[in-house]
Amino acid sequence: MLNIDSIKKGIVIDHIKAGCGYKIFKELKLHKADYTVALIKNVPSKQLGKKDLIKIENEIDLDFKVLGIIDPNITINIIKNEEIIDKINVKLPKKVKGTLKCKNPRCVTTVENIEDVEFTLVNRETKEYKCEYCDTNTSI
Repeated sequence: MLNIDSIKKGIVIDHIKAGCGYKIFKELKLHKADYTVALIKNVPSKQLGKKDLIKIENEIDLDFKVLGIIDPNITINIIKNEEIIDKINVKLPKKVKGTLKCKNPRCVTTVENIEDVEFTLVNRETKEYKCEYCDTNTSI
């Protein structure tokens, strides 16, 4: 059995859909971290069958919108003195700016490389967002 020690102070990103952990790891630039970080893949889970888990022995700022887009079902545990002091449930954000790209090849944002395009959630179940420029729906 693999044994990963508890952390004294930091963040545990839990309930990550199996296979999505590395994407979150890269998005948070944890591969460049100079502090202790653990990415654990395919952990047995009663709730999910399998899940990924990230342990960060440091306090860092997290972009909850980006995390919500990657996996809206994750839980963020804030750890102090080896105990969970706060649990944050991430959700699919209503609006996203600068993260998604429009899939319409005729949209001005794809031709002119416009940054910080805003997308609005139109369907939570299918994870579809509407482009502010051309109203095309984009699934994530």
